[in-house]
Amino acid sequence: MVDNNSSLAAEIEQLKRSRNAVILAHYYTTPEVQAVADFLGDSLALSVEARKSDADIILFAGVHFMAETAKVLSPDKKVLIPCSEAGCSLAESCDAADFAAFKARYPDHTVVSYVNTSVEVKALTDICCTSSNALKVVESIPADKPVIFAPDRNLGSYIQRITGRENMVLWNGACHVHEEFSLEKILELKRENPEAAVIAHPECREYIVRIADFTGSTAAILDFCGRSGADTFIVVTEAGILAEMRKRYPDKKFIPAPPTGSCGCNECRYMKMVTLENIRDCLRDEAPEIVIDEVTRKAAERSILNMIAVK
Repeated sequence: MVDNNSSLAAEIEQLKRSRNAVILAHYYTTPEVQAVADFLGDSLALSVEARKSDADIILFAGVHFMAETAKVLSPDKKVLIPCSEAGCSLAESCDAADFAAFKARYPDHTVVSYVNTSVEVKALTDICCTSSNALKVVESIPADKPVIFAPDRNLGSYIQRITGRENMVLWNGACHVHEEFSLEKILELKRENPEAAVIAHPECREYIVRIADFTGSTAAILDFCGRSGADTFIVVTEAGILAEMRKRYPDKKFIPAPPTGSCGCNECRYMKMVTLENIRDCLRDEAPEIVIDEVTRKAAERSILNMIAVK
């Protein structure tokens, strides 16, 4: 398997050079996929990085909405996704037609949508946000202006608790990974490892966030592990991030939080659809390609640029 991975990585490197391509990989992909990436990060940071690149082709090793976001910000580049079936349970919990009808019920509200949405939902949005800047984005809106927050109810309620804003309407969506963590099993891990810090993503349910020592985005969680005095961490987010944690902090111990059942739901099944094989094939064939009509792309771009402008 190691030799096969090495052979595939060499093929990918050769194809990448011949196509003048750049590979972006999300923290939740497998370690071997992360190893062939030019840039590793969260979804929006990668799309912004792609925008700066002089590559002709962007291959996004991640899920569909991430590749769409890269295309929105880099319309002059060819954007590829290795597995077109790699969706996102959170993005899919917010259908654009249903969201348009929901939005119409609140015509005076400013629409804030998480970047984990389809390009069509972004086109219906006033300003996007990520888990790392959601608080800042909501606080940039006047306190007397009501807000629709979509699609993640857990992130939305987390921001609502921090800000005390009662004039927020939440779309009822969620991520299948972050919904499934077991409070009982996390508390048991804490009893077994009393020195461990519990670190959680704000997409987790409220009862998980309340017992966490730190809550933040993937990038913020990684930074926290570096500056924390703790040597052991119980990690309550998608398990793919552990590869980067162990790479950055080899002297620290990271324990993945378990889901409620035996389903292995601390891993995103969609992220794991991205493999070295389909990355190679995608570069070789220059397909599947992300194509977005210009009217939708421009509307979605506005919501993303409004977010980037928030200081």
